[in-house]
Amino acid sequence: MPLQHWPLFSELQDCQSILIAGAGGGFDVYSGLPLYFALRAAGKTVHLANLSFAELPTAPESGITSHCVRVDADSRCRSSYFPEKTLAEWFRSHRQEEVSIYAFPQCGTAPLIDAYNQLRLRLNLDAVVLVDGGTDSLMRGDEFGLGTPEEDIASLVAVNSLIPTGCKTFLACIGFGIDTFHGVCHSHFLEAVAALTQSDAFLGVASVLKNMPEAQEFLSAVQHANLNSIHRKSIVANSIASAVEGHFGDVHRTGRTEGSKLWINPLMPIYWAFHLPAVVQRNLYVDLLHGTQTMRDITTRISLFRGQTKQKEWEDIPC
Repeated sequence: MPLQHWPLFSELQDCQSILIAGAGGGFDVYSGLPLYFALRAAGKTVHLANLSFAELPTAPESGITSHCVRVDADSRCRSSYFPEKTLAEWFRSHRQEEVSIYAFPQCGTAPLIDAYNQLRLRLNLDAVVLVDGGTDSLMRGDEFGLGTPEEDIASLVAVNSLIPTGCKTFLACIGFGIDTFHGVCHSHFLEAVAALTQSDAFLGVASVLKNMPEAQEFLSAVQHANLNSIHRKSIVANSIASAVEGHFGDVHRTGRTEGSKLWINPLMPIYWAFHLPAVVQRNLYVDLLHGTQTMRDITTRISLFRGQTKQKEWEDIPC
């Protein structure tokens, strides 16, 4: 069964201009590549965006807003770490395509909301699929560990602001097990999926299988990134790639994970899809983030919330 035969794609059937956006920064946009290629194969106009950790270009011609920059294969950056440009370079060298990636700097919810709304107008978007490389974006705030919630929640709030415009919004998580590296209890993730199932917000799962053309493009892009991001290879993208290829257990594709124990497993290359508004509504601290200007503001408010909230105990998945 091809990737297009999936409830999420039924929801997107009438949409023509779709944005696939990395939620958590870094290489999250790579986690959306299988969706990108599947939607393109379905005849959609598909765009890419990412919350970026790079020092983004400041040239006037690159700016969409003060908090959104268009990155292409020729964009300049003072640092060698620039996943968005690396991806654009892969499109040029591997597919002979000039593809732009719209990049957002790390910032608070207020400027990110404005950036997403301006981008919606520029691209005439019908839908946004926010992609999390990992599963910590489903943590509502009282779990044992939240992983790295700041970027995810900023992206969720910003994309959720598009609802009044009629733009459809979704969240897709891929990489089950990766966030153990960041202290996330995956039993709590499954509890969140169950809660979202009760509210009809869970749109099911789809596996990225090794022989799918979408998977082959993803693997090629990750390999290219490894060769061109020598000092900052992506833990998430490489873990998913290992799982796509059929590896299992404590498999390390990058020295960044040396000294830790990984759990590469067949659940990693599976997309879990959700209606995004229900994910935001379930979050316990989202109302505290309104009007934040910087990522530091978000970190501070999450820390204050956690200090006043009883956390769940760790719960192993029975086996």
